[in-house]
Amino acid sequence: MDAFLAVASKREVRGYSDRPVPDAAVRRILEAGRIAGSSRNRQPWRFVVVGDSGVRERVAEAVFAPGNVRGAALVVAVAVRGGGPVAFDAGRAAQNMMLVAWNERIGSCPNGMPDPDRVARVLGLEEDERPVIVLTFGYPARARDPQRRSPEEWIAGADRRPFEEVVRRL
Repeated sequence: MDAFLAVASKREVRGYSDRPVPDAAVRRILEAGRIAGSSRNRQPWRFVVVGDSGVRERVAEAVFAPGNVRGAALVVAVAVRGGGPVAFDAGRAAQNMMLVAWNERIGSCPNGMPDPDRVARVLGLEEDERPVIVLTFGYPARARDPQRRSPEEWIAGADRRPFEEVVRRL
């Protein structure tokens, strides 16, 4: 898929089918996060794949939208160490993972947490690690074809502020 089309057509998916995500696709999704750029190449992240059903349920109870976690075929928590731009770096890794998933027609959704310390305990993170986001992945319950529209058509249908309002030239 064209990269611009992938960016323009990607929408958050909160309803997943029962279809499992193949191991090869899981590997590509995680590799996309691993190879993301980071400040001074520190790679401050760790990706925790939540497969255990008991842990998954406890993670579901700790995010803003529990159904996203409960219905997903793949749940990945992104945790970081250190200060500085680590949250930005984690965002780069997360976006890479979601775009690679979308290229495979796998939907995704970032899930925020009202109590990150609780999620850290559930995931058994080390003392100097903190969770930044919980990503859910799965094939959309309602099939979506990004190529049915042009990038411009996807953009026109998006609920976003106008270009002129967001971009300022000096």
